[in-house]
Amino acid sequence: MKIEAGKWGDLRLRLISAAVMAVVASVDIWLGGPWFLALLALISAGMVWEAARLGGAVRGPLRDVALPIAGGVALIAAEWIGAPLGFVLLGAVAGAVWALAARLRHRLAFYAFFCMIAGLALYGIRDLFGMVVLIWVIGVVIASDVMGYFAGRVLGGPKFWPKVSPKKTWSGTVAGWAGAALLGWLLGDRLLAGGLDWPISPVLFSVILAFAAQMGDIVESALKRKAGIKDSSSLIPGHGGVLDRFDGMIGAALVFFPVLTVAGLLG
Repeated sequence: MKIEAGKWGDLRLRLISAAVMAVVASVDIWLGGPWFLALLALISAGMVWEAARLGGAVRGPLRDVALPIAGGVALIAAEWIGAPLGFVLLGAVAGAVWALAARLRHRLAFYAFFCMIAGLALYGIRDLFGMVVLIWVIGVVIASDVMGYFAGRVLGGPKFWPKVSPKKTWSGTVAGWAGAALLGWLLGDRLLAGGLDWPISPVLFSVILAFAAQMGDIVESALKRKAGIKDSSSLIPGHGGVLDRFDGMIGAALVFFPVLTVAGLLG
């Protein structure tokens, strides 16, 4: 059946782009090490460029060449040299976003900084806990996004936060939690056998990560609405920009280690 324009009009293009991204990401995650770090550096470069774009930075070599290169290089350097100097480098790139932006400067500088921190967190998950745990984290974000996408369009209903994200519904939000919980249950035994000292049930952890991913989506949506921009860019056909595609991953990555630490202390 031919997909007509309308609420399903972008589905085919989204699926094609998602398939390409899945292949590239799968290879780099499998290889790990410098290959995965290089992929995260490329994503980081796109995110800081889009943050400056959201801020209305003027087109030119500083915004379109120097800034993304700095974002990618800073992520690699920060991983190699560690804290605190690595965070200083990331802060310098965030400062460049602030300097180039014409609006929302403080918000976008902080956002760019934490986007790069999320990249380091994803690398740390792969490096410290292995490929299975990283795939689970990514799978939770994808399951939440996919379940929310289809449930929101099929079931509709009340909006979750209409002033910030008018397309997100409560049905899609709850479906996202359910999809994440199901994935946590299916992978529970594998995760528990992977050597990580789990202070919290994988099912509950999955739901928390799904909620964090949804909040990552909300934060990016709020910044776009403030900036008066629909998509962070058009780099990914059918998905918009890098931030549009990875906003949920940013949220999940940022809360992974804090949840693990707090749950461990409380347990």
